[in-house]
Amino acid sequence: MNSPGQKTLAIVCGGGPAPGINSVISSVTIEAKKSGWEVYGIYDGFANLGKGEKLVTPLTIDMVSRIYSDGGSILRVSRFNPTKTEESLRNVVDTLIELGVTHLVTIGGDDTAYAASRVADFAKNSLGLTISFVHVPKTIDNDLPLPGGIPTFGFESARSLGSQIVSNLMVDAKTTGRWFIVVAMGRVAGHLALGIGKSAGATMILIPEEFSPDKKIPLSLVVDIITGSIIKRLASGRNYGVAVAAEGLIEKIRVEDLEAAACLECDDHGHMRYAEINFSDVLKKEVLANLNSLGIKMTINNKEVGYEVRCAPPNAFDIEYTRNLGYAAMEYLRNGGTNAMITIQNNRIVPIPFEDIMDPVTKRTQIRMVNTESIQYRIAREYMIRLEKRDFEPGIEFEKLAVAAQLSPEEFRKRFQYVTDY
Repeated sequence: MNSPGQKTLAIVCGGGPAPGINSVISSVTIEAKKSGWEVYGIYDGFANLGKGEKLVTPLTIDMVSRIYSDGGSILRVSRFNPTKTEESLRNVVDTLIELGVTHLVTIGGDDTAYAASRVADFAKNSLGLTISFVHVPKTIDNDLPLPGGIPTFGFESARSLGSQIVSNLMVDAKTTGRWFIVVAMGRVAGHLALGIGKSAGATMILIPEEFSPDKKIPLSLVVDIITGSIIKRLASGRNYGVAVAAEGLIEKIRVEDLEAAACLECDDHGHMRYAEINFSDVLKKEVLANLNSLGIKMTINNKEVGYEVRCAPPNAFDIEYTRNLGYAAMEYLRNGGTNAMITIQNNRIVPIPFEDIMDPVTKRTQIRMVNTESIQYRIAREYMIRLEKRDFEPGIEFEKLAVAAQLSPEEFRKRFQYVTDY
């Protein structure tokens, strides 16, 4: 047991890996120890706490002072969801109380933030105890509800490495005369796919936000959009390119269109396990079949980009950013704050109360989607090679497209014009 008045901080890392986790652990620990607090690193997110197990390590300044540039997480991570049962919630709270924990820093995405809030509420409502918590927004998906233009940490490092990968594929495509279909991680949002594709100068990018949020789309639409880009490139004399698609498209596509190609599974938080579906392989097979039906011979390779970027060392941006966030989180707790997500806005520490990021309908944290009206998306779209409405205006350019597709102008219009309506 701690002595009266002793403050003890626990650090929990939830969700998937992201560059910069160790930097947050480092700065939080250093600031807490400088303030005379005890610090515990909790291994494996909420997984062990949920079973009532104290798999923890006391953290010291010497242990964390040089880990800020390392990828991965010295505490590891877990997607275990302690909110699924009251027993798990009680185990988490009881174990934290037994450790003497008075303050909690969670590092993770929307699910981790929600879990931390439920843990704090359970401690207060069921046991009359206060565990103050602050959440540090982490995800390469960039989908937490931060103000526009402010990334979640890990996103910039993931985008940078992902862009290098896709840039290399662009050179390979040009050198060998082939196409690559790249699927980028990001869950339901298209931030990472858009960021990677735009930075690498990919031929085309496809994200779920382009389609109505209320309707499912056929897989054939996605396939025809990619096929249309290939045909448009052929019409300009280029038989190569790279298409970058967001994995979140999987959730937009009709389930019956995917069932024959993949076994759909969900994680503990009810999210579809995108990583279990080799979506790029599905797209490759369907696009090749589409091209073959037109008599177009094309070599296509596929690539999933995600795991390669999650545990990469953070770049300079994310190192500085995460050290700032860790410091800010500790300062917020030290000043008596609780139940907020920490952000840096206009060079200032701005905590966002947790209730402000809750979806009033689902009672879960909101998800930030790509704004397709933003200048970032509009400019990205301008540089893509995709079939547009103007491409179907009568004239020589339209006829070139039909020739490249090995169809008459009327057949080409009937076959592909619909993709410009989405």
